[in-house]
Amino acid sequence: MGRSVRLAVVTVALGCLMSAPAAWADPLDPEVPPRTSISVRTSLPNVQWGTPNEHDERGALSLAKLYIVDYALRHGDRSPEDRALAERMIRYSDDGAANTLAAKYPNAIAEVAAEYGLRATHPHESWQMSTTSTADVADFLNKKRVSDPESPILDWMSQPGSVAADGTVQDWGTAWLPGVIGTKWGWSDYDTVEVASASYGMGFTVAAHTYGTGPEQTADVLSAVPDVLTKLIARRLGLRVLE
Repeated sequence: MGRSVRLAVVTVALGCLMSAPAAWADPLDPEVPPRTSISVRTSLPNVQWGTPNEHDERGALSLAKLYIVDYALRHGDRSPEDRALAERMIRYSDDGAANTLAAKYPNAIAEVAAEYGLRATHPHESWQMSTTSTADVADFLNKKRVSDPESPILDWMSQPGSVAADGTVQDWGTAWLPGVIGTKWGWSDYDTVEVASASYGMGFTVAAHTYGTGPEQTADVLSAVPDVLTKLIARRLGLRVLE
Protein backbone atom coordinates (compact mmCIF):
# COMPACT_ATOMS: atom_id res chain seq x y z
CA MET A 1 0.00 0.00 0.00
CA GLY A 2 1.42 3.40 -0.99
CA ARG A 3 2.23 6.08 1.58
CA SER A 4 -0.53 8.45 0.45
CA VAL A 5 -3.09 5.65 0.70
CA ARG A 6 -1.81 4.72 4.17
CA LEU A 7 -2.24 8.29 5.37
CA ALA A 8 -5.75 8.42 3.95
CA VAL A 9 -6.62 5.20 5.77
CA VAL A 10 -5.36 6.70 9.04
CA THR A 11 -7.39 9.89 8.64
CA VAL A 12 -10.63 8.11 7.70
CA ALA A 13 -10.30 5.16 10.07
CA LEU A 14 -9.73 7.32 13.15
CA GLY A 15 -13.33 8.42 12.83
CA CYS A 16 -14.41 4.79 13.20
CA LEU A 17 -12.64 4.17 16.51
CA MET A 18 -15.71 4.58 18.67
CA SER A 19 -17.50 1.69 16.93
CA ALA A 20 -14.48 -0.61 16.65
CA PRO A 21 -14.01 -3.63 18.97
CA ALA A 22 -11.90 -3.00 22.05
CA ALA A 23 -9.56 -6.01 21.89
CA TRP A 24 -6.02 -5.09 20.90
CA ALA A 25 -2.69 -6.66 20.17
CA ASP A 26 0.56 -4.96 19.22
CA PRO A 27 0.36 -4.71 15.40
CA LEU A 28 4.06 -4.18 14.77
CA ASP A 29 7.28 -3.04 16.31
CA PRO A 30 8.73 -0.33 14.06
CA GLU A 31 12.35 0.63 14.47
CA VAL A 32 12.63 4.06 16.08
CA PRO A 33 16.07 5.40 17.03
CA PRO A 34 16.54 5.43 20.84
CA ARG A 35 17.04 9.19 20.66
CA THR A 36 13.25 9.47 20.24
CA SER A 37 10.43 8.40 22.51
CA ILE A 38 6.89 8.24 21.05
CA SER A 39 3.49 7.50 22.61
CA VAL A 40 0.11 7.13 20.89
CA ARG A 41 -3.27 6.93 22.64
CA THR A 42 -6.73 6.47 21.11
CA SER A 43 -10.36 6.74 22.16
CA LEU A 44 -10.66 3.01 22.88
CA PRO A 45 -9.52 1.58 26.23
CA ASN A 46 -6.09 -0.06 25.99
CA VAL A 47 -5.79 0.74 22.29
CA GLN A 48 -2.42 2.42 22.38
CA TRP A 49 1.18 2.14 21.28
CA GLY A 50 4.54 3.43 22.38
CA THR A 51 8.24 2.94 21.82
CA PRO A 52 9.99 0.80 24.46
CA ASN A 53 11.28 4.00 26.09
CA GLU A 54 7.92 5.79 26.24
CA HIS A 55 7.89 5.74 30.06
CA ASP A 56 11.43 7.15 30.38
CA GLU A 57 11.63 10.29 32.48
CA ARG A 58 12.92 13.04 30.19
CA GLY A 59 12.98 16.82 30.25
CA ALA A 60 9.44 18.17 30.01
CA LEU A 61 10.71 21.29 28.21
CA SER A 62 7.80 23.57 27.30
CA LEU A 63 5.33 20.68 27.40
CA ALA A 64 5.37 21.41 31.15
CA LYS A 65 3.29 24.46 30.26
CA LEU A 66 0.38 22.13 29.49
CA TYR A 67 0.33 21.05 33.14
CA ILE A 68 0.76 24.54 34.57
CA VAL A 69 -1.99 25.97 32.39
CA ASP A 70 -4.36 23.10 33.16
CA TYR A 71 -3.95 23.73 36.89
CA ALA A 72 -4.33 27.50 36.56
CA LEU A 73 -7.50 27.22 34.47
CA ARG A 74 -9.23 24.71 36.74
CA HIS A 75 -7.88 25.55 40.19
CA GLY A 76 -6.65 29.14 39.89
CA ASP A 77 -8.44 32.40 40.61
CA ARG A 78 -10.02 32.47 37.12
CA SER A 79 -8.72 35.96 36.51
CA PRO A 80 -8.45 37.47 33.01
CA GLU A 81 -4.72 37.85 33.66
CA ASP A 82 -4.30 34.12 34.25
CA ARG A 83 -6.20 33.31 31.07
CA ALA A 84 -4.13 35.73 29.00
CA LEU A 85 -0.88 34.28 30.35
CA ALA A 86 -2.15 30.74 29.75
CA GLU A 87 -3.03 31.46 26.14
CA ARG A 88 0.43 32.89 25.47
CA MET A 89 2.02 29.83 27.06
CA ILE A 90 0.16 27.40 24.81
CA ARG A 91 0.02 29.30 21.53
CA TYR A 92 3.41 31.05 21.66
CA SER A 93 5.28 29.02 24.31
CA ASP A 94 5.97 32.26 26.17
CA ASP A 95 8.55 31.61 28.92
CA GLY A 96 7.90 34.94 30.60
CA ALA A 97 4.22 34.09 30.95
CA ALA A 98 5.16 30.65 32.26
CA ASN A 99 7.51 32.14 34.85
CA THR A 100 4.69 34.34 36.14
CA LEU A 101 2.05 31.60 36.28
CA ALA A 102 4.45 29.02 37.74
CA ALA A 103 5.42 31.45 40.50
CA LYS A 104 1.76 32.09 41.27
CA TYR A 105 0.93 28.35 41.34
CA PRO A 106 4.17 26.63 42.46
CA ASN A 107 2.46 23.26 43.06
CA ALA A 108 0.77 23.13 39.68
CA ILE A 109 2.89 20.42 38.05
CA ALA A 110 2.89 18.18 41.13
CA GLU A 111 -0.87 18.55 41.60
CA VAL A 112 -1.68 17.76 37.97
CA ALA A 113 0.70 14.79 37.97
CA ALA A 114 -1.04 13.37 41.04
CA GLU A 115 -4.53 14.01 39.66
CA TYR A 116 -3.86 12.38 36.30
CA GLY A 117 -1.56 9.62 37.55
CA LEU A 118 1.48 10.84 35.61
CA ARG A 119 4.22 8.72 37.16
CA ALA A 120 7.23 10.17 35.32
CA THR A 121 6.15 13.79 35.79
CA HIS A 122 8.00 15.65 38.53
CA PRO A 123 8.38 19.36 39.30
CA HIS A 124 11.64 21.17 39.90
CA GLU A 125 12.52 24.45 41.53
CA SER A 126 12.32 25.84 38.00
CA TRP A 127 9.48 24.65 35.76
CA GLN A 128 12.00 24.54 32.92
CA MET A 129 13.81 21.68 34.64
CA SER A 130 10.69 19.58 35.34
CA THR A 131 10.44 16.08 33.90
CA THR A 132 7.79 13.97 32.22
CA SER A 133 7.50 11.13 29.69
CA THR A 134 5.82 10.91 26.34
CA ALA A 135 3.44 8.35 27.86
CA ASP A 136 2.43 10.89 30.52
CA VAL A 137 1.89 13.68 27.99
CA ALA A 138 -0.14 11.48 25.63
CA ASP A 139 -2.22 10.15 28.52
CA PHE A 140 -2.82 13.66 29.86
CA LEU A 141 -3.95 15.03 26.50
CA ASN A 142 -6.13 11.99 25.84
CA LYS A 143 -7.92 12.48 29.16
CA LYS A 144 -8.39 16.18 28.41
CA ARG A 145 -9.74 15.38 24.96
CA VAL A 146 -12.25 12.86 26.30
CA SER A 147 -13.31 14.36 29.65
CA ASP A 148 -12.80 18.08 28.99
CA PRO A 149 -13.22 18.62 25.23
CA GLU A 150 -14.11 22.30 25.73
CA SER A 151 -10.81 23.03 27.49
CA PRO A 152 -9.18 26.23 26.21
CA ILE A 153 -5.94 24.25 26.09
CA LEU A 154 -7.21 22.21 23.14
CA ASP A 155 -8.57 25.31 21.44
CA TRP A 156 -5.27 27.18 21.80
CA MET A 157 -3.30 24.16 20.59
CA SER A 158 -5.40 24.27 17.41
CA GLN A 159 -4.36 27.90 16.85
CA PRO A 160 -0.61 27.95 17.52
CA GLY A 161 1.55 30.85 16.51
CA SER A 162 3.77 29.98 13.56
CA VAL A 163 6.60 31.63 15.49
CA ALA A 164 7.05 31.32 19.27
CA ALA A 165 7.67 34.23 21.62
CA ASP A 166 11.44 33.64 21.43
CA GLY A 167 11.46 33.51 17.62
CA THR A 168 11.47 29.72 17.24
CA VAL A 169 9.48 28.45 14.24
CA GLN A 170 6.93 25.96 15.60
CA ASP A 171 6.71 23.29 12.92
CA TRP A 172 8.06 19.79 13.59
CA GLY A 173 7.35 16.37 14.97
CA THR A 174 3.81 15.22 15.70
CA ALA A 175 2.32 18.27 13.99
CA TRP A 176 3.14 16.62 10.65
CA LEU A 177 0.92 13.60 11.24
CA PRO A 178 -2.32 13.28 9.24
CA GLY A 179 -5.47 14.16 11.12
CA VAL A 180 -3.74 16.39 13.68
CA ILE A 181 -5.90 19.26 14.94
CA GLY A 182 -3.68 20.92 17.53
CA THR A 183 -0.05 20.83 18.73
CA LYS A 184 2.20 22.08 21.53
CA TRP A 185 5.97 22.14 21.03
CA GLY A 186 8.94 22.22 23.37
CA TRP A 187 12.68 22.74 22.96
CA SER A 188 15.80 23.20 25.04
CA ASP A 189 17.41 26.59 25.55
CA TYR A 190 20.65 24.95 26.65
CA ASP A 191 23.61 23.55 24.71
CA THR A 192 22.09 20.08 24.39
CA VAL A 193 19.76 19.92 21.38
CA GLU A 194 16.45 18.51 22.60
CA VAL A 195 12.91 18.89 21.21
CA ALA A 196 9.40 17.69 22.01
CA SER A 197 5.94 17.89 20.48
CA ALA A 198 2.47 16.72 21.43
CA SER A 199 -0.66 16.70 19.27
CA TYR A 200 -4.27 15.60 19.27
CA GLY A 201 -6.73 14.73 16.55
CA MET A 202 -10.13 13.11 16.23
CA GLY A 203 -9.85 9.98 18.34
CA PHE A 204 -6.14 10.10 19.18
CA THR A 205 -3.27 11.88 20.91
CA VAL A 206 0.46 11.51 20.29
CA ALA A 207 3.59 12.81 22.02
CA ALA A 208 7.26 12.66 21.07
CA HIS A 209 10.58 13.66 22.60
CA THR A 210 13.92 13.62 20.79
CA TYR A 211 17.51 14.13 21.86
CA GLY A 212 18.12 15.83 18.56
CA THR A 213 16.67 18.35 16.14
CA GLY A 214 13.14 19.11 15.00
CA PRO A 215 13.70 17.58 11.54
CA GLU A 216 15.11 14.44 13.16
CA GLN A 217 12.01 14.12 15.32
CA THR A 218 9.75 14.67 12.33
CA ALA A 219 11.54 11.89 10.45
CA ASP A 220 11.31 9.49 13.40
CA VAL A 221 7.60 10.21 13.97
CA LEU A 222 6.63 9.93 10.30
CA SER A 223 8.61 6.71 9.87
CA ALA A 224 6.62 4.95 12.60
CA VAL A 225 3.29 6.45 13.64
CA PRO A 226 1.30 6.44 10.35
CA ASP A 227 2.00 2.74 9.80
CA VAL A 228 1.26 1.93 13.44
CA LEU A 229 -2.11 3.69 13.33
CA THR A 230 -2.99 2.28 9.92
CA LYS A 231 -2.37 -1.33 10.92
CA LEU A 232 -3.80 -0.90 14.41
CA ILE A 233 -7.07 0.58 13.18
CA ALA A 234 -7.29 -1.75 10.18
CA ARG A 235 -7.15 -4.73 12.53
CA ARG A 236 -9.91 -3.19 14.64
CA LEU A 237 -12.03 -2.94 11.49
CA GLY A 238 -11.17 -6.45 10.35
CA LEU A 239 -9.18 -5.22 7.37
CA ARG A 240 -5.86 -6.39 6.04
CA VAL A 241 -3.12 -3.88 5.20
CA LEU A 242 -0.75 -5.18 2.55
CA GLU A 243 2.97 -4.37 2.78
